[in-house]
Order: sequence, then structure tokens, then C-alpha cells
Amino acid sequence: MVLIGFSWIDTLTSVLTVTIVILAIIILYRRLLKYLSRNSLNKEEYCELYNLEQSPAVGELQFYFTSSKIKKIKLLILNDEMELVHEVDAKECHVGGNIIRFDSSKLKNGSYFYCLETDNQKTMKKMEVMNG
Repeated sequence: MVLIGFSWIDTLTSVLTVTIVILAIIILYRRLLKYLSRNSLNKEEYCELYNLEQSPAVGELQFYFTSSKIKKIKLLILNDEMELVHEVDAKECHVGGNIIRFDSSKLKNGSYFYCLETDNQKTMKKMEVMNG
């Protein structure tokens, strides 16, 4: 297809020019994204702590977290004033999913935080305990 008043060479040149400009914009955009994400966190260095399946928490609780590396962890229970109530476990976790079980009947009814600590992180989630 030739536009009226333009030769096929002019049309081809225009299409190639537009294509090169679009490719240059895409390349510059990708470089900008790479530059802006250069200091982003490496997720492999951190554990991911998941929410409890039960709300409110009753009976035996299963605290689930994942880790991409073997790490020393501590799982703590804090009250609503961030004071230590109970150290659930302190151990070396394995790669992948980890479950730590805890009997919530050791706690009074109320609001608590469960906290996963490693050398480079401290992650907290809130929970309500309602045992009878």
C-alpha cells in the first residue's frame, strides 16, 4: 500500500523510523527500571511469616513461615504493649515451609502479637486468643 503523494521508499523509511523510535523507548524504559530497582531488597535473605488460619486463635496454633535459606530463628509472643509473654521456639529452620506448634491455652484471652526474629529481620502479626 502506497500513500497518495508518497513513494514506497518514503513509506518504508517512515515505518522503519517509527519502529526504531519505539524500540529505543522500550530499551530506555527497561534501563530505567533496572536502575531504579538496583537497591531493592533480596527476598531470599528474609523469612515470610503467614497469618494464622484461625481467627480468633483457639487451642493448638500452627505458626507457618517459609525460608529460602537455613537460618536461626526465634518465635516470640508479645502482649499488646510489646512485652515478651512467651518464647515459643528458638531453633534453626530448614529451607522451605516450617510449622511451629503452640498451645494457646497457656495464654489469657486477649490481643497478642507473634513475632519471627532472625539475624536480619523482625516480623510481627497480630492475633486474638479466645480459649473458652
